[in-house]
Amino acid sequence: MYELNDTIVAISSAAADKLVIIRITGAETIKKINLFFKPEVEQNQQAIFDGKLSIDNEFTIEATVYVFAGGRSYTGEDLVEIHTWSNQSVTEAIINSFLQNGVRPAGPGEFTARAYMNGKLDLAQAEAVNKVITSGNRLQLGAAQKLLSGRLTETVNQTRSELMSCLSRLEAGMDFGEGDIEFIKTQEAVRLLESVKNQLEKLIKGSISYETLTDLATVGIAGAVNAGKSSLLNAMLGRQRSIVSPEQKTTRDILTGILELERNLCVVFDCAGLITKAHNQIDELAQAAAIEALNGAEVVIICVDITKEDLTEDIKIRGLIKPKVIIAAATKSDLLSQIEISQRLANLTKKFESEFIAVSSKSRDGIKRLKEIVDKRLLEQAGTGNVQSAGVLLTARHRQSVSEAVDNIEQAISELGRDNNEIAAMMIRGAYQTLSRMEAEHIDEKILDNIFSKFCIGK
Repeated sequence: MYELNDTIVAISSAAADKLVIIRITGAETIKKINLFFKPEVEQNQQAIFDGKLSIDNEFTIEATVYVFAGGRSYTGEDLVEIHTWSNQSVTEAIINSFLQNGVRPAGPGEFTARAYMNGKLDLAQAEAVNKVITSGNRLQLGAAQKLLSGRLTETVNQTRSELMSCLSRLEAGMDFGEGDIEFIKTQEAVRLLESVKNQLEKLIKGSISYETLTDLATVGIAGAVNAGKSSLLNAMLGRQRSIVSPEQKTTRDILTGILELERNLCVVFDCAGLITKAHNQIDELAQAAAIEALNGAEVVIICVDITKEDLTEDIKIRGLIKPKVIIAAATKSDLLSQIEISQRLANLTKKFESEFIAVSSKSRDGIKRLKEIVDKRLLEQAGTGNVQSAGVLLTARHRQSVSEAVDNIEQAISELGRDNNEIAAMMIRGAYQTLSRMEAEHIDEKILDNIFSKFCIGK
């Protein structure tokens, strides 16, 4: 585990060029910064200084230094952040100047580890810091922020308190059971334990597993040949990802792109146009690949050319795929008037038994609304409804501890029903200790090493 008595330094910004942030924390932070920065920084001071930072005693650069006194800093120790416009060579020279004067390079997650060790963050919040940093989409970020706000710790502490209350009264009844005092009736103990179990099960059921959010959802674009799928892919991505041609069967392979929506990040893909009858082996292979990819997608956008008179082929093609969620898009709407669009949409809705949205890849009409609908459907697939109402984030470690606690409580309830109060008390204590391990009372040092080793350096 980390040595907490020394002073550490690391680059905290995303890159070593342009605006660079260097963090220093530890007992000798103020002493070390004063070796290189003027004006001199005073101890126990919360302030911002503009001044000059000397490098290798040869030249100086302008820098802003943010000073955070121990009790009010992120790590719980004196902490300084150096903000300066620099390049990689100069940044390395600044770091080396501190290293040559007794400051140690920080390890992965060491700043957050110190925040945890010094009581500035609990363990769940410390883990959330890394989740916030590594979030790949807004859903991940929203879930991680809830963990960072202490929601999990608050819930666990409440259930632990209720478990301890039940355990204390149950053990008191066993110790003084020969008297006239009844500390807790069996029915009341069962009711309390059922309440706690329900809270923990609700926590698991309503939670978001960060691991399940790591893989990006997929959105497929399907339809007949020349239905405007490739153009729609380009319009949604805002760039030319797929080849667009008036010639049929231009798209053979599955083409993908990363689409950033308001609350999700997803992979959107366009594949070969579906056909009702393959003419050769290449068509068969392309068709099989397209159907497999579409059936595995979280959402499929089915494209139908709104200008087409005969929809027989499109209706048959719709029956070839069985997606989880389908969104119907009437493409090429820029070729018709508003009155014609309304009439065609009504006809499409009747024939396909699905509500269509009119879109145009050329004029971009309907593209924004289509992306909003996709965003909403992905959230529904994730079971969250929206980021604001999503449950608290649970990591694999959290989920395992909560599940073990639920198992122990269920066994305790069962033993109470058999009048085995001593065994029930043992199981309640086991549930309490399992939940305690989530936070730090007897946390294994290997677990801490594993948690913080996943951080990037400087965080």
